[in-house]
Amino acid sequence: MKNFKKTNKLKIIPLGGFGEIGKNMTILEYDDEIIVIDAGLMFPEQDMLGIDLVIPDISYLLENKEKIRAICITHAHEDHVGALPYVLPQLNVPVYCTKLAKGLISGKLKERKALTSAQLNVVTFGVPITLGKFKVEFFPVCHSIPDAAGMIIQTPIGTIVHTGDFKLDYTPVNGLQTDLSRLAQVGAQGVLLLFSDSTYAEMPGYTLSEKVVGEALEHIIANAQGRVIVTTFASLVSRVQQVIDAAAKHQRRVFVVGRSMTDTVKIALELGYLKAPNGVLAKIEDLHKLPHEKVVIIATGSQGEPTSGLVRIANRDHRQVSIIRGDTVIYSASPIPGNESLVNRTVDNLFKQGAEVYYGRMAQTHVHGHASQEELKLMLSLVKPRFFVPVHGEYRHLSFHARLAHQVGIPEERIFTLEDGDILELNQNSGKISGKVNAGNVYVDGLSVGDVGGVVLRNRRMLSRDGIVVIIIAVNKHNDKLTGRPDIVTRGFVDSNECKDMLEASKDMVAKIMNHEGEFATEIGFPDSRIRAELNKFYFDQTKRRPMILPVMVKV
Repeated sequence: MKNFKKTNKLKIIPLGGFGEIGKNMTILEYDDEIIVIDAGLMFPEQDMLGIDLVIPDISYLLENKEKIRAICITHAHEDHVGALPYVLPQLNVPVYCTKLAKGLISGKLKERKALTSAQLNVVTFGVPITLGKFKVEFFPVCHSIPDAAGMIIQTPIGTIVHTGDFKLDYTPVNGLQTDLSRLAQVGAQGVLLLFSDSTYAEMPGYTLSEKVVGEALEHIIANAQGRVIVTTFASLVSRVQQVIDAAAKHQRRVFVVGRSMTDTVKIALELGYLKAPNGVLAKIEDLHKLPHEKVVIIATGSQGEPTSGLVRIANRDHRQVSIIRGDTVIYSASPIPGNESLVNRTVDNLFKQGAEVYYGRMAQTHVHGHASQEELKLMLSLVKPRFFVPVHGEYRHLSFHARLAHQVGIPEERIFTLEDGDILELNQNSGKISGKVNAGNVYVDGLSVGDVGGVVLRNRRMLSRDGIVVIIIAVNKHNDKLTGRPDIVTRGFVDSNECKDMLEASKDMVAKIMNHEGEFATEIGFPDSRIRAELNKFYFDQTKRRPMILPVMVKV
């Protein structure tokens, strides 16, 4: 490392996760070498109609493919690994991660039939790996999934610490505590830059321990008269362990419902991250053979996802499970922002069918997996970075975290609140945002990746709001004259019977335009713009709506 010039700069380029929750991906670039931290997805917002998933735009990585040494993964949540089945086939570079992450990533790649020959390398905490000019050491952090990691990255211009998603829980259910002693050691040696999790930077105080949730779950299960259904994130392995432990203690058997939950439990059991006494886990086919007071069901659906286990149960749409009056349902997860209405609808449906539902903060059946303000300040104080970049959060979260960093003594000019695509150039003494790369959204819609763009989404939004009007114009193929009045078909715009006069008037308008254009009317595209403009104005004046207007010319 001594051979490198100190004038060389390290580039930090976030492609996702800065100013949003999800699709985390950050590039570290020095000279002709790149390492990538995480490759996550984001679930679509309500106006992204028909979109299944959102992943980062990796055009910059594709342009610099030969420079990439590896993708390093902090942990196996979807917002950190969900894009791998889509980006790995394009990049085909090694991936470094912990053992549980490798198991879950392998499952995702097989499910997508993506790059079954992927180079997935398991790392050991505390043992550095050399990736070109970078040396990366993974260290344990406490989060809501076992085997979560932060990274200590040695670069030619100094040491970088990336916390990953973390909290400080001194009584974790499984997994290790956040390795504060290693962080203090690195901080004493000198840290150039800290990336730190900002998700709960707005929350004062400390995040509660998982132990609180375990006690609440056990209390509810112990006192429930009938079946207990617990819903949580499929990847929240520690919560699944708590449910299994409570069920075993009170002589209940556990049934797992939902594909993603079933897959995760299977992998976690195989790798030793979940432990279940013999006979506690049961097959769903045996559910009806047991008395209600001997049953616990763990299901997906904590976010109100339409095809998930709990939502199908609540909608009376599940083949094997339906709500029985006296069932107890426990929400062991909080709604992701934007999902509240879906969750509330499911809770209402459960109450209507006679279930007792525990949800929200009052139930104390969930704690989040991210550090609150006092933990974030402790991290900053231990690491003592020269520069600070808040990561993983919407812009307000990053801003709150930047404010905390300033409070613990980091000068404002050394704190960089970045957005996706920013290029931050750092040397040992200073840093600046020097430009921007493409870092938009890539939409996954069914089997297509990236084929749906802004225009398609805009059209879908227009169709969903105001519907469509198709004008069918028949002309004689010999003399290009109208063979009759145009026909109009509408969907989602107005009731054809109730608005018959308006539609008839619009047919006359189209006929008049076509007759006026004469011999030019059948030239491709010539009348389209005028028909659209005239009808757009006419329909808006009549209805205050702007449907999508599609003129179609047919020669007969």
